[in-house]
Amino acid sequence: MATEDKNRATAAAILPLVGGAANVSSIAHCMTRLRLGLHDRSLVDDEALKAVPAVMGVVEDDTYQIVLGPGTVARVTPEFEQLVEEGRAAAPAPAPTSGPAPDPASASADELAAQGAAMKAARKAKNATPLKLFLRRIANIFVPLIPALIGCGIIAGLNGLLVNLGWLTSVTPALAAMASGFMALIAVFVGYNTAKEFGGTPILGGAVAAIIVFPGVANIEAFGQKLSPGQGGVLGALGAAVLAVYVEKWCRRWVPEALDVLVTPTLTVLVSGLVTIFGLMYVAGEVSTAIGTFADWLLSNGGAGAGFVLGGLFLPLVMLGLHQALIPIHTTLIEQQGYTVLLPILAMAGAGQVGAAAAVYFRLPRNESIRRTIKSALPAGLLGVGEPLIYGVSLPLGRPFITACVGGAFGGGFIGLFNQLGDKVGSTAIGPSGWALFPLLDGNHGLGTTAAIYAGGLLVGYLAGFLATYFFGFSKDLLAEFNVSQEPAESTVAATGGPMSPTTKEPAGV
Repeated sequence: MATEDKNRATAAAILPLVGGAANVSSIAHCMTRLRLGLHDRSLVDDEALKAVPAVMGVVEDDTYQIVLGPGTVARVTPEFEQLVEEGRAAAPAPAPTSGPAPDPASASADELAAQGAAMKAARKAKNATPLKLFLRRIANIFVPLIPALIGCGIIAGLNGLLVNLGWLTSVTPALAAMASGFMALIAVFVGYNTAKEFGGTPILGGAVAAIIVFPGVANIEAFGQKLSPGQGGVLGALGAAVLAVYVEKWCRRWVPEALDVLVTPTLTVLVSGLVTIFGLMYVAGEVSTAIGTFADWLLSNGGAGAGFVLGGLFLPLVMLGLHQALIPIHTTLIEQQGYTVLLPILAMAGAGQVGAAAAVYFRLPRNESIRRTIKSALPAGLLGVGEPLIYGVSLPLGRPFITACVGGAFGGGFIGLFNQLGDKVGSTAIGPSGWALFPLLDGNHGLGTTAAIYAGGLLVGYLAGFLATYFFGFSKDLLAEFNVSQEPAESTVAATGGPMSPTTKEPAGV
């Protein structure tokens, strides 16, 4: 089957299971997930969706999210959008039929699936606090920027390699321009997305944020010093755009409709622009500098310990929804230093998860249902998509989730130690982890050294997660309960097509 036909078939399989075209209110995608706004959540057939071969899992958050994996989601989404348009033009799609009843032979994995779903629901309820909802909105601003960060980051790495080798010297300046152009104007994109997220006019948010990167600000003095183009960076752009939204909304309430088209955009840019130039740029610049200084200090002085704590706590942070606060910090470090030293350490949480899943596989030799889930999800886990393993395996089992955190802690400590010794390991973009992070690695001692340290951290994370789970991940009762023969039914295997089990659950955002 051609790639286009395969992607369209996946989209066609998903659409009726989410209630048809008439039930879809919005469509978007991020790195790994198709995000759908739905009119009626009750029309969704979760179990049948999880049985679609290309679907790695589902999660319900502010939108209904279907995990398809990197690359696949970007190809399936346009096909899905086209099918929705066609369905709306014709007639509402019929409500989905129920999927096949679960086979008793897969009860063990289904029990884990049910526990994972319950934990997801509890986590969602706990995450619906004002702080976490705010952090989610911040994440919504930066997530659409990730593809450009990745593309430009890889080009920057390629350019650095060619410069070091002295190859294609006539091409490297062009590559440098491609890699740096987006980062030079990232504040504008942040301003645009911020205004869109907070309910303002996106282009006005971008216009105010553009002041930050305009070279002419070098002629302006604020707080007794000359401003620098880019001062305040993405944090300044975020603050400027939020201010612009509030000014715009105030204008919409008080400016007469006949004058709105002239007065509102003018006052929005004027007021927000003046506050940005004579306040926000300086304050945000100080905050951005402090973030970079603190990150360098933390890893230079407490490298191994800091890496151990960060790597060990990242999965719980994901469960609490607090990891979204790190996204602007990563972006600020990339903007300042060219890479974020935090991401490779946090990526070790995924390594611990992979090691823990491998240990569960060996500790449950008779449970073919869970073992099939692990075999299907491990390749994605190695590439940094650890979501199916978390809710489908480790978290419902309890102890293996804790021992996976132990693996992440040791992997993070390994990389943190080398940072303390002067070998910085960073990523030029956010989003990927696992093996997928190798093309984005950067540091202060060459790509070979940086890649070797990161690979060492992965191996340590795998090994520590495996050993901790193998020896401490199961109580006697838990082992007796799950280490029983559970051969999945032929119908279940046929439905999944082999690549994923129906129990590969929803993401935790790793």
